[in-house]
Amino acid sequence: GSGRDALAMVQDVTPDVVLMDLGLPAPNGIETTQRLKRELPHTAVIVLASNDDEDQLFDAIKAGAAAYVLKDIDPTDLIAIIRRVRAGEYLINDKVFAKPAVASRVLKEFRELAVYGSEAAPIFAPLSPREVEILDNIAQGMTNKQVAYALGISEQTVKNHMSSILRKLSVNDRTQAVVYAMRQGWIKIPED
Repeated sequence: GSGRDALAMVQDVTPDVVLMDLGLPAPNGIETTQRLKRELPHTAVIVLASNDDEDQLFDAIKAGAAAYVLKDIDPTDLIAIIRRVRAGEYLINDKVFAKPAVASRVLKEFRELAVYGSEAAPIFAPLSPREVEILDNIAQGMTNKQVAYALGISEQTVKNHMSSILRKLSVNDRTQAVVYAMRQGWIKIPED
């Protein structure tokens, strides 16, 4: 089938996880992933690639894929990955950070988005100014305790804000929240 067929099918059945072949024609797997994530943000996409191409990996993370696997993967490994992605894990991060060249491109891209703002950024951030401040501190690598100290609030208040942030952004952990906020240009990437 084509990317168009895939989009139509996914909209009908709204699955938790989609296996996306990067080799799809019209539109290709990356474009189809992007459109799918725009229309169904809660459907996770696992990208299937024929080789470990750094450009494709970079495009896949930008498109919002949760995992990047090679087509010759062992079926039992694939099932394990599908289960982990369904549970909300973002396995593509490990893949990206295992490749320094891709990791630095991703960080540079997020930096530019944060500096210039992104066309994709919503009109408003669903987070309160205090929540953005907390996420900003977490992006600098601070613990809840350090954030509490820096902002003069209790650690429990920081935890409450974090729960609210994760709920509002529909993400499962701090890392995903930080990445999401950077993508939207709400917070700046810490300079090295």
